This record gives sequence, structure tokens and C-alpha cells, in this order.
Amino acid sequence: MALPAHSKFVIIGAGIHGLSTAWRLAERLGASGKGGGADIVILDKTGLAAGASGIACGVVRNNYFQPAMRKLMAHSVGVWESDAEALSYHPVGYMQISSESMRGDVGQIYAQQQAIGYESVLIEGEAASTDYMKAIFNDWRAQGITSVLHEKRGGYSNQTKTLYALADKVEKLGVRIISGVEVTGFKSENGSSAIAAVETDKGEISCEQIIIGCGPWARDFWKMLELPSQITVKDLKGDVHQGVDMWRFWQLEEGVLKVDPGMMMANDGNVPPVIHVDTDAPLKSTVDGSLITDEMWGIYYKPDWHFGGIQGGASPYKVTTPVNEVAIDPYGPSSPEFVSSPEFAHMWVSALAHCQSRFENMMPKYHREASGGIGCFTADSFPVFDHFHENVAVIADSNHGWKMIGVGHLIADEVLGEKQDLLEPFRFDRFEKGNLHPVSNSPYPWS
Repeated sequence: MALPAHSKFVIIGAGIHGLSTAWRLAERLGASGKGGGADIVILDKTGLAAGASGIACGVVRNNYFQPAMRKLMAHSVGVWESDAEALSYHPVGYMQISSESMRGDVGQIYAQQQAIGYESVLIEGEAASTDYMKAIFNDWRAQGITSVLHEKRGGYSNQTKTLYALADKVEKLGVRIISGVEVTGFKSENGSSAIAAVETDKGEISCEQIIIGCGPWARDFWKMLELPSQITVKDLKGDVHQGVDMWRFWQLEEGVLKVDPGMMMANDGNVPPVIHVDTDAPLKSTVDGSLITDEMWGIYYKPDWHFGGIQGGASPYKVTTPVNEVAIDPYGPSSPEFVSSPEFAHMWVSALAHCQSRFENMMPKYHREASGGIGCFTADSFPVFDHFHENVAVIADSNHGWKMIGVGHLIADEVLGEKQDLLEPFRFDRFEKGNLHPVSNSPYPWS
């Protein structure tokens, strides 16, 4: 498809955020008689499912310690549910299963889920938690679990099927998706900070509004917009920190156990909820019984016919390469540097066996191919959804992206002049003002 000389709206990134934004924007423009999707172009330097959205595990949950994240996720779950079949969304539920160190956090999450009308069940106490899990899986055997938060909504989606479904939706609304076009910069209007045109390796597109939803490439577009690479952060204690890197990268640890996904069916024969376990119980090797760790660890997993096995992951690890030297491309499994660590498979399969006896002796079934990718996180590990240069909306999801399908809808509404309360806690100025999100005891940087 040829690059147009002009488009009223230019969306950068054909992942979950770019497509979701285009979906809502095209519907609203069409309903108002203002052009619909014909006024929208999505640019992607590679194509659908080529970036972070294409390798996402697809989990959809509301298990957040932060009130603002819970409200935002409740909205996004509603979007997933609005067209579940077309979006390849499976509303099987989600379970946060935790040891005593997280019991207080989990109880608070439950109470606030009830306050916003998000259906969930909380089980407390080691005996009660074990009984609850055994009622779902008769081979459940994780030790030291004292709370189970069972979200009745949520579940997972099949990422590439979802992306192609979204692409089909927006193209039917008249949106043009142009692949193989790399954005190289922005041209400002004379006498204004507004962006007049998007510069690409295929030419220039003049525009009135830009939406950037580029996942781990947020650092690069932030630089193109000449926004600060280092910022001032006022923490929750009121202490001010100067010269903090705006961005940092974490390596995502995920993989697949190549077995029949049906082996993980629940006692009732149905697909179980997504399982997430955080515990400080000693983790021992399923291979030789040696101690892997006696510190806090966490895993998540689910049967997934799209991946062809049991798919899941564990806590990510920090990328120590200086932030401006991190090579994001080639992305994901094609990267020579940033893929799941050699130790991940041993830890994850051992953790599966720690939780359920059916996974004992499954180490040979691990799919030994490069997996995972890097996530670009903000200074506090939570998203930035904001507007810059008068006409640029930035969706910097801080690796919370896939489940947040509703963010694009909210950004589309803001682009059309309607401020969204759900996005207010995620503005860029929160760092300097000290309006940071509370931090939980989870081993994950995004919980």
C-alpha cells in the first residue's frame, strides 16, 4: 500500500494499542459523520504480530495492588468481553495463589475489587487454600500457600488471532494499515511545538494528530519527540531524586511445555483459570532435588492450544546494559542477546512440579527454542498515558500492554477532546509531583 501524503490521524504501531485506538477512533468518527476510518493510517515498520503483541502470553487479569490499575483493568476486561469470540478471548478466570508474605496485599486487592464490582473470591488460611485448590486440581501440592484470590472474570486470549481480528475490524471501518514503513522522526510546525508531519524511510506524511503505541520502542520515540531521558522523581516518602532514567529494560521469561494442553484440565473436565503462584517456599529441582532458591519466586501458567502446550513464565530479570545501548532489534526470539535465560526452563518446570504432581519428570518436554523478549519500563514500572507537543498522544504501557486493550479506546476518546478520568493517574507529571502508585510485595515489577 502506497504511503499517503496526508492523513488526519497517524497511529504508529500495529500492536494491541495501535489497533485498539484505531477501532474506537474509526467507530466514533464514522458515527459522527467525520470521515470514519478513511482518516486514519496505522504505520508499522514490520507488520502485524511482529513486536511485543505478537509474542504476548495473552493473560488478562485484574490482579493489581494499585487502585488506579484495578479500575483501568476492569474497563479493559469489559472491552475483551464485548466481543470475546471475535477477539479469541477465553474468559476462564484468573487465580493469584500466594504465601503469607503477600496475604495482606491480596486481601486488600480483594476488598477493592469488591468495591468496584469486580467479581472475585478470597480464600484465606493454609488448610482452606489447599482444599480450594484440590477441588480444582486433585494433584495440587504447593506448600505454604495461605491465600487464594480467584478472579471470576479475566482469562487469556490467543495473541496473533486477536491481532488479526482487530486488523480485520479496523480495515472494514476504512482504516489503512501500512507495513514495512519505519518512522525516523517528526517535523514541527513553524512557530509551534505541534507536529506537522511524520518522517519515514518511505517519505513524509502530514497529519493533524499522532498516536504512538509502540511497546518496547517507547524509549526511541520518546527521544524522537525530544522528551527527557532523565527525570526528577519524588517518591512516596517525599524524597526527591534527580537524574533518574526515564526508561529501563527487563528481560521477560516465558516458555512452553510441549505436551497435550488437555493434560491440565481441571477436575470437572473444563479449562481451568490462569494460574499464578507467588511463594517463598523452597523451590527444589524436579531433575535432581537440588535447591533452586529459598527466596520469593513466582510463576504463571495455563493450557494453551494456540501455543501447543502449557504456556507461562516467571519473574523477569533486569537488563544491565546501559539503557541507551540496549538493542531492541531484532526483537524477541530473533534477538542474539535478549531471550529467556538458560536457567529459566529448569526453574519454571520445577515450579510447575512444585505446584502439581502431573508435571513431575516433564523437563524433557520443555520446548527448547529461544523465547521471550524485552519490556521497556518507566521509572516506576507503571504506564504513561499522556499528550505532548499539542497533538501527540503517547501510550507507553511499561509492559502491562496486552491485557490493556481498553487503553486505546480511552486514548481515542481523549484525542476527540474528552478527558478520561481512568487515565489521569498515569500522566507523566506524576513523577515530579510524587503521585506514584503504591508498591506491593510481589516479586514482579508490574504488580
